[in-house]
Amino acid sequence: MKRIKRFIWDVLLYLSGLVSPQLVTTLRFRMITGRFMDWKHPRDINEKIQWLKFYGDTSQWPRLADKYAVREYVKEKGLADILVPFIGKWDRAEDIGWEALPNQFVMKTNHGSADALICKDKTALDTACYTQFFARQLKSKLGPKTGEPHYDKIDPCIVAEELLDATKQDYPSTSPIDYKIWCFDGKPSYFFVCLNRTKDACEVATYDTDWNFYPQYIKRADHYIPCTNPLPRPKNLEQMLSIAHRLSEGFPCVRVDLYEIGGKVFFGEMTFTPASGNNSFYPQEFLNILGDLCNIEGHA
Repeated sequence: MKRIKRFIWDVLLYLSGLVSPQLVTTLRFRMITGRFMDWKHPRDINEKIQWLKFYGDTSQWPRLADKYAVREYVKEKGLADILVPFIGKWDRAEDIGWEALPNQFVMKTNHGSADALICKDKTALDTACYTQFFARQLKSKLGPKTGEPHYDKIDPCIVAEELLDATKQDYPSTSPIDYKIWCFDGKPSYFFVCLNRTKDACEVATYDTDWNFYPQYIKRADHYIPCTNPLPRPKNLEQMLSIAHRLSEGFPCVRVDLYEIGGKVFFGEMTFTPASGNNSFYPQEFLNILGDLCNIEGHA
């Protein structure tokens, strides 16, 4: 019965999103946070992200949220050396040249979320199955589901990059440690760190830019599990902060995601609507702190 109710609710949300992205945003915000969205006086970071979606300048969001097009932006900023080595791009799933791919790689759509294929052994891969999977993903629209209309302005494609080696890190993790940096008008402020990521769970932690650990600024939610042990300070912390500053200048709020593998920094992606503006893994105190850092005046 619970599955049926969730399915019906998801359908209603999707249909609401087709009618009005702002309507589905309001409904999802109420469902996830338990509060009504204050469109006139947004306070915390969730409310301000929602406000920026519909009243802010989002002209650059489709390009920079595009996991393929953003590579050119990173190059324009003089940071080509932090890009993960590129393998290929395809506009149709049927055109993927599986036989030419290396044994290990990461494949994803440029407009999707949580749809990456992490291939560690191509010989064990059901390529026919994944061809069908990516054909479906190319047709999927994230905007109506989550109230993020800028994703629907992205021309969908499939991209493949080299697989980063998680064993070449200073701290043991089953996946590359994701250093997600909250930035406000070019100022990096806090890290949301993800590690030991699986399909069903992920350990997470909060740090400031001096690498002070804030276990009180994270809580259990969905598949996020608070990390109880402090991580070592990244060797390239200052470089990470410099990169985040350069990429985030001019935007009232954006999260810049980076990796540190083998002593080198790599670019992940830029996210303007983290958790689609429903960050449920933060306590209200920290949501307010981030909200105070986000100045939305002058960005309409």
